[in-house]
Amino acid sequence: MYNILLFAKRELRVFVDTPVGYVVLAVFPATMAALFFLAGSFFAESEATLRNFFTWMPIAMALLVPALTMRMWSEEIREGTEELLLTWPIRLRELVLGKFLGALSLLFLTLLATAMIPMTVAYLGDVDGGVVLAGYCGTFLLGAVCASLGLLLSSLTRNQIVAWLSSAAILIALNLLGLAATARSIPPSLAHALETLDLGLHFYSMSRGVIDAADLLFFLGLTLFFLVCNGLVLERRLRR
Repeated sequence: MYNILLFAKRELRVFVDTPVGYVVLAVFPATMAALFFLAGSFFAESEATLRNFFTWMPIAMALLVPALTMRMWSEEIREGTEELLLTWPIRLRELVLGKFLGALSLLFLTLLATAMIPMTVAYLGDVDGGVVLAGYCGTFLLGAVCASLGLLLSSLTRNQIVAWLSSAAILIALNLLGLAATARSIPPSLAHALETLDLGLHFYSMSRGVIDAADLLFFLGLTLFFLVCNGLVLERRLRR
């Protein structure tokens, strides 16, 4: 556990020690607030609800989280420090979990920076706190999936931009599977499979305040799958 926390602190320190970290913490909540209050229909609806705020979250996570993880492995590969890390007397799973915990810490800070949005809505009217809490829990679980995939793809390239683009493209595609399932030419069995794998559909039920065990298992299982794949990539590289 000590090694996991050590690597998590290392990633968090790199984030807060660079101007990029503060730009993210400022730009992301400002962008989400603009989309919600200005581009959305919040004032037209005359209702104190964060429904439209969470509607943007699947795409926002698909673009933001890969930007947080794109450098975590690719920079190690580019600078040659990955070989040093792999030869340390620590387990590969500690490396993977340390990076992942660091990514979750960055995600938590970023989501915390958006707290001004529900606070503003609560000031303007009565807000269902349970729905807001469920929405943030769903966002965090969705972000965990994005982080695990982002780390996996970051471990496959030394180019940070490639890691971000590939991660964002796959995550956006995973959020559009439900839309593809509505095509008339799609067989019913395939359409059901696509809807089951759609990240957005699992998230939207939680954003409405419904926390289903199936959605929790889906997010946790997919996160674990990508983390295991990340470990296998590192193990193969270590054997080489």
